[in-house]
Amino acid sequence: MYEFYHSLLAKEFPIFLSKYLKCPSLVRLKGIGYFCGMDYASKDIYDFGEYISRYDHSLDVALLTWKYTHDKAATLAGLFHDVATPCFSHVIDYMNKDYANQESTEEYTEKIIDEDKYLLECLVSDGIDKTMITDFKRYSIVDIDRPKLCADRLDGVIITGMFWTKNLRLEDVTKILSHTMVFTNDDGEEELGFDDIIVAKHVMDVSDSIDIICHSNEDNYMMELLAMLTKYLIDNRYLCYDDLYTLQEADIMLIFDTIDDENFKHNYQLFKTIKLSEVPYQMMPYIKKRELKLLANGKRINNEKM
Repeated sequence: MYEFYHSLLAKEFPIFLSKYLKCPSLVRLKGIGYFCGMDYASKDIYDFGEYISRYDHSLDVALLTWKYTHDKAATLAGLFHDVATPCFSHVIDYMNKDYANQESTEEYTEKIIDEDKYLLECLVSDGIDKTMITDFKRYSIVDIDRPKLCADRLDGVIITGMFWTKNLRLEDVTKILSHTMVFTNDDGEEELGFDDIIVAKHVMDVSDSIDIICHSNEDNYMMELLAMLTKYLIDNRYLCYDDLYTLQEADIMLIFDTIDDENFKHNYQLFKTIKLSEVPYQMMPYIKKRELKLLANGKRINNEKM
């Protein structure tokens, strides 16, 4: 399924982008799963069907950005917008108690780009200043505040709808992309939207279903469980916090397998095998709301059922 979706985006693949796909900071993201480490979790709770990496998502965002802007700097900002994603992604925000914004790791973006010498050489050869990609929020097509829509958010809805909530089919994805356009919103920003209100409301329905599952008791339990396991490694010096930004998730899972602590091993076993019916209820923190109010033919719409 993912290859079909990627092929739709890659129809206009820009040649200049090829050399950037070799950047070490970007290649690391092939070992960082899009679903926050839950590829390793109990299959009774998570069954994605395919492994989707942050590299896949980053390339999708870049190709969407190129499709709607043909701007090299904006496209590269999209490609590297997640370069500071640590192992287990938003689980680390949970570990940092950043439930509401889930942006506690973004401060590493400039540092990681500065340390990728090959990337810096590529930018010099294309005459692009590094600040044009480290400050990816300057491009509203790449990143824009909710409830508005950008390339990052659209790809997130599509990937999550296909592989987690599983309420997006391949024909739905094709239709969504064929009706996506760029509009100027009421704040004077360029924003992605749709030329068909039915498609726009379908995307909002899928987003609402994602928000529900991201606020479920079982997802919160599993995110907190992996955060606790990861914190144990840091507190007991099996790795340092900065290692989360240089290692891949498989490296950390290997460390998990070596820990000889009964409580840790018990919780690790729960993470890998717990049944949905066995997940205990717990108080929910205020978790980031994934609300969308989209543009249809240039007008902001609410998600009222038709």
